[in-house]
Amino acid sequence: MTGVTSSGGFPWVTVIGAIPLVGLALMLLLPRGRDEDCKRLALGSSLAALVGTVFMCADFHSGGARFQFVQSHDWIKAFGAHYAVGVDGIALALILMTTVLTPIIVLASWHDADEGHRSVRTFFALLLATETIVIGVFGSLDVFLFYVLFEAMLIPIYFLIGSYGGPRRSYAAVKFLLYSLAGGLLMLVAVIGLFVVSSHQLGRGTFDYRALTTLHLSHGEQIALFLGFFIAFAIKAPLWPFHTWLPDAAAEAPTGVAVMLVGVLDKVGTFGFLRFCIPLFPYAAKTLAPYILGLCVTGILYGALLAIGQRDMKRLVAYSSVSHFGFIALGVFAFTSQGGSGATLYMVNHAFSTGALFLLVGFLASRRGSRYIDDFGGAAKVAPWLGAAFLVAGLSALSLPGLSTFVSEFLVLVGTFTVHRWFAVVATFGIVLAAVYVLWMVQRTIHGPLREGLENMRDLNFREAWVIAPVMVVIVALGIYPKPLLDVINPAVHGSFSTVRPHDPAPPVPVTLGGAK
Repeated sequence: MTGVTSSGGFPWVTVIGAIPLVGLALMLLLPRGRDEDCKRLALGSSLAALVGTVFMCADFHSGGARFQFVQSHDWIKAFGAHYAVGVDGIALALILMTTVLTPIIVLASWHDADEGHRSVRTFFALLLATETIVIGVFGSLDVFLFYVLFEAMLIPIYFLIGSYGGPRRSYAAVKFLLYSLAGGLLMLVAVIGLFVVSSHQLGRGTFDYRALTTLHLSHGEQIALFLGFFIAFAIKAPLWPFHTWLPDAAAEAPTGVAVMLVGVLDKVGTFGFLRFCIPLFPYAAKTLAPYILGLCVTGILYGALLAIGQRDMKRLVAYSSVSHFGFIALGVFAFTSQGGSGATLYMVNHAFSTGALFLLVGFLASRRGSRYIDDFGGAAKVAPWLGAAFLVAGLSALSLPGLSTFVSEFLVLVGTFTVHRWFAVVATFGIVLAAVYVLWMVQRTIHGPLREGLENMRDLNFREAWVIAPVMVVIVALGIYPKPLLDVINPAVHGSFSTVRPHDPAPPVPVTLGGAK
C-alpha cells in the first residue's frame, strides 16, 4: 500500500478527530485570564464533534462494506506504517459514545479546576486531547498507529489525575501509568512480532490491519502474540486480576475525569479484544477462551463482593465496573453473535450508566464535602430531583428491565449460555450481588431519615440538570429501543467472529413447536 487510498466516502474519522484538536489549538492562543472562554471553547468543540459524529452515523450503511470512510496515507514508509482509519459498526458505536459523553464531561467539570492555582486552560485542553486520541484509537486500521495512540492516551489522563485529583492523586496517577506502560510494552513486542511475520509471508513488513488478518501464523506464534495484546487490553479494560489500578484512579480523579476514564478509555481494552485478539489470532482465542471466561466470572463476583464492602461511593462504583467489565469480556469470548453484540452494547450502556453514577456521586460529594455513604441519609427529602436521578442510575447499574444495561446483560448471558452453560449460570449471581450493593447505597444515601447537616442541601442546579438529563435520556431510550444501535453493531460482530465461529451453535435445549420435537 503506497500513496493515498480511500473508500470514496467522506473522511469522517479524520474530521471528527480534528475538531477537538482545533479547539485545543484555539484555546492555547487565547490570552491569559480568559478561563471562561476556554471552557466555552472546549464545550463548543466537543459539541461540534458530536454533530460531526451524527452526520457520520447518518452516512454509514449497515448493509455495506464492513469498514467505511476508509483513508490510508503513507506515514513512516520505511516501517510500513500508515495513517489508516475507518469504522465498522463497533467503532462507530464507540465513537458516538465518546462524542456524546465528552460535552457532558466538559459541562460537569466546569468548576473542577477553579480552585487553587491550577490552570483551567490546561485542564480543558487535556480533555480535548483525550477525545481526539480516543477517536483515533477506535478508528485506527493500522496496528502501529493504534499502538501509538493507545500509549498516547496515558499522557493527558496521567496529568488530569496527578494535577487535578484528590489527596492521593500522585499515587493513583503513577499506579495507573505504570500498569498501563507495562501492558503497552507487551503489546509493542507483539506488534513487532506481527511486522516480522508479515515481512516473511507478504514480502514486505506491514502494520495494515486488513493485510495482517490474512497471515497464517503457527499455533505457538498465535498464542505468544495473542498474550501480548490480551494482557495489554486486560489491564486497560480492566479485567480481573489486572484491575487493581482502577479503584485508586477512579476515586482520586475529578468527577468528569473519572467518567472519561471508566466510561470511555477503559472501553479501548474490550474493543481491542474484538478488533485485534480474535480476528488476528483465532486459534489462540479459541484455545485460551475457557481460561479467560474463568477470569471473567471471577471478576464478576469479585468486583461485586468488593463493591458491597465499600463505604466510599466512588470506590463502590469503580469496583462495580470491574464486575461489569467481566460481563463484557464474557460476551466477547463466548464467540456467539448474541454475546458479542451484547458485549458491544454493554460497552455503550456501561459508559452512560456508570457515568451517571459517578456524576451524581460527584454532585452529592460537592454538597456534603464527603463521598462516604455514612455521611448521607434522606437526601431525596431535600433534593428530590437529585435523588430521583440517583435512583434511576442505580437501577440501570443493576440491570432493571426497561433500562439500558438490562438488554446488553441479557444478550451476554443468553449468548454465553448456548456454549458455556455453567459460566453463564455462575455469572448470573453477579446480578444478584449488584442488587445488593446498588440498593444498599441508594437506601443509605437518598432514603431513610434525613441526616443532620443535610437540611439545606440544594437540588440540581441548571448546569447540573443539563449534565445529567441527556444521560438519563440515553439510559431510558436504549433500554426501551436498542434496535437501531444493534442493527449497526451486529454485522461488525459477525465479521470479528467469522474466523473462530462462522455460525452460532444450536441451542443446548431442543426447541419444540406444538408439542413436536
